[in-house]
This record gives sequence, C-alpha cells and structure tokens, in this order.
Amino acid sequence: MTSSGPSFWFDVDPSKDPIQSVTTSAPGPASQGDPPVERARVVIIGAGFTGLWTAMALINHDPSLDIVIVEADQVAHGASGRNGGFVEASLTHGIANGLRHFPKEYPELHRLGRDNLQGLFDVVADHDIDCALEATGTIDVATQPWQLGDLEESATIARAQGEEVEVLDAAAMQAEVDSPTYLGGLHQPSSGAIVDPVALARGLARVLRSRGVGIDEGRRVLGLRREGQGVRVDTEAGPIRAERVVLATNAWSHTLVPSTARHYVPVYDHILVTEPLATEQMARIGWKGRQGLSDSANQFHYYRLTDDDRILWGGYDAVYHYGNGVGPDHDHRRATYDLLAQHFRATFPQLRDVAFSHWWGGPIATTTRFTVTFGRALDDRVVYALGYTGLGVGASRFAGRVLSDMLVDPTSPLLDLDFTSSSPFPFPPEPLRWLGVQMTRRALARADRRGGRRGPWLSTLDAFGIGFDS
Repeated sequence: MTSSGPSFWFDVDPSKDPIQSVTTSAPGPASQGDPPVERARVVIIGAGFTGLWTAMALINHDPSLDIVIVEADQVAHGASGRNGGFVEASLTHGIANGLRHFPKEYPELHRLGRDNLQGLFDVVADHDIDCALEATGTIDVATQPWQLGDLEESATIARAQGEEVEVLDAAAMQAEVDSPTYLGGLHQPSSGAIVDPVALARGLARVLRSRGVGIDEGRRVLGLRREGQGVRVDTEAGPIRAERVVLATNAWSHTLVPSTARHYVPVYDHILVTEPLATEQMARIGWKGRQGLSDSANQFHYYRLTDDDRILWGGYDAVYHYGNGVGPDHDHRRATYDLLAQHFRATFPQLRDVAFSHWWGGPIATTTRFTVTFGRALDDRVVYALGYTGLGVGASRFAGRVLSDMLVDPTSPLLDLDFTSSSPFPFPPEPLRWLGVQMTRRALARADRRGGRRGPWLSTLDAFGIGFDS
C-alpha cells in the first residue's frame, strides 16, 4: 500500500470539474470586534450530495432564492467523497427491504426510484458533468451454497416488480467475472450505475455556483440557535442569520443537533483501491461488463472497476465507536485494511501481483430500517435527512427534493408518503447502543458461518423490524 487520505477520488484528474472553479474565496481574518452578521434565506450545512441536491431542487423551484452552503472542509469531503461510487435506483435499500417496511406504497417508491436515477443521468448530461458515470448494472454474487436460494428468491421478487433480472449459475457468473469463489449470481442490468462521486459533487457545485448559490468551504459551523423567527448559524468566520436551515451532515448530524442521534448510528466503512490493471491482468478476470458487484453474505464486500481499470474493494467490517464517535482519529484501521486485502486475494488469487495504491475509511449513517429518514428541529426551522446506509449517491437526489418541499412546498405529495413522514425504530442510548451493535455484529458473523441461519437475536430484531447494516 502506498497512499492513505480522504479517498482515491480526490486524487483523480483535477481537470474533471476542478474544485477551484466553484468555490467562493476563503474568508479573510476577522476584524476587531464582532464580525458582521450575514443573512440568507436558506443556509445548507454540508456540501455533500444531500446539501448539493437540496440546493439544486430549491433553485429549480425558485431561482431567486438566496441560498448559502457552508462546508467545514471541501465539497464532498465526507461520505459523498469517500464512498465506492455506486449509484442505485432503489430508495429503500433493495426491493425486499422496501416491501417489508412500506408494503402499501412500495410500487410508488419503486417508480420514484427509477425516475430519480434517470433524473440523475439527465442532470449529468444536461450540464456536461464529467464524472465517469456508467450505466453498468449490478451483480449480486453467491460465494456460499446457502446464498443461491436467496438469489433465486430475490429474482422472483424483482421480476414481480417488473425488473429485468438474470440468475447466473457458477459457469455463467465466472464468464462475467472470473473468481474461483463464485457459485452463482443475480444480474440486474438496469438497476444501477457507477460514478466518480467527487467529480459528480464538484460538477453539481459548479452548476449551483453559476446559478448564484454561495458555496463557502473551510467554514465550520459551531452551533445553531433560534433567533427571532429564524435561525442563527454560528460559524468560525462569523454568524449567518437564516430563515431556514438544512442540516445535510449525515453521520455528523448529532454533533450539531443531538436529537438526531436517536435515528442512526455512525459506522465506519473501509475501502482499498488497487493500482491500474494492465490489459493482461484484466484478461485474467474478464469483467467486460464493468458491473458493480457485491457478495451476498451478511458481512459483505462491494467492488467495482474505476475508469482506469483499478479495482475498488470495500465493505465487510462495519465498525462502531462508542458514543457515536466520528472524526479523523477513526478514519484509518489497519486491521480492517489487512482483512480486506486478505479477502481480495482469496477472491482473485490470479491477481496476486496487483498492489493496492489507496486505502481509507469514513463513517456512514445507518438506520434500523436501512433507509434515509427525514426530520425537523428547532421548531421546524431546521430540516434534515440522514441514514442512507451506504446507498446515498442516488437516494440523496430524492432526499434533496423532499427537503426542498419541506421548506417551500408543504402540499407536495412526496411529503404524504409514509417513507418520508415516518421515522425508523430508534436506537437506544449508550451503553445499550454500543452493546446492541456489538451483539448484532457478532450475530451476523455467526449467521454467515452457519449457512445463513439467523439465530435468536437476529430473529428477534427481524420481528420488530430492526436492523443493522453498512
């Protein structure tokens, strides 16, 4: 391994929507005395996908809106720039999970998810965003016999929703991507895509800046409080007085609005990226379809090719730090990197001569129903969305529409959905939170070792609709 940092995506060719072209100038040193109070109609905290897509929806609704995005670091610094770059059509963490939690309205959620994915493609095309967006589809891979039945069941459910699916036996799976561990697969050619997430975020920021949205990077928010009929946003560069605030900080939300902690736990996910594969090395594994892959275990890996034929390999070991711990001290974990490398070598032994060039980690927010949840704080002056459980690249665009409607279109039919108006089962406070997460992680690992049998602890959680996932 040769490089650790925020993520591989920040090292990609900076000519792809360079961040320098979209940022405002950094604030100068504060003058003596109190700094002047800035004003904005809407302040969005966080320049990741949730914040950027919300600004896009707001400015589309009313081009005259005065909107400022404040970001502690740089555009896409958090989960938006540290993920694997998978874009899924599903808003509900898959069809089965959606049917389980939202059975009556799932057909509508399925349609909205499809429209949302197409809308993302349309924005990229309309604004000429160079972000290596590829409609590759996905394959779920079986590496244990018990997973084959689950894939057949998933195929039946998907076909009932009108999805195009193909169940692959071992030979067909290995013809797509060659690994001695593969026993079968579920190919969904139109269910998802891959993207360079930082380039996408920078492209969105460029478009927003051209439409008058302020993007103030390197401006950390220190706190929020009611002031008159609005909200005072205290930042390191001085306060901003806003009519309304959008909290778009996902796994960091509890650091500014503590009440959000009941909805989610921040768990750390880690990723490795290889050196670019030579033509001969690519020939050893095939992968001509460039699909995004994931295996079907409870503790699962996800992986894909980059546009320069590296393999991005992540997942498996979701780590929770006591007290909702987030921050740079937790970003890197050598034990997890070593474990991921070991699993990569087992999956692709024919690539033993391929080295890793990048590795990183970061928190994602997971809810007990694995889907984004929406809420309000400070007497409805603050709205938020959080808890994408690893599928936020696509779902955040839909969340941006919902947050925009919460601010400017209260009669929107999107707000009447149970999906957007109800909350997941809350996580308990510490120390029960930490104990529950650790028990669940151990139970998931045990289920994988025992042919998928869930056991009493997981079965109890299932009965109450409670889950834990990365």
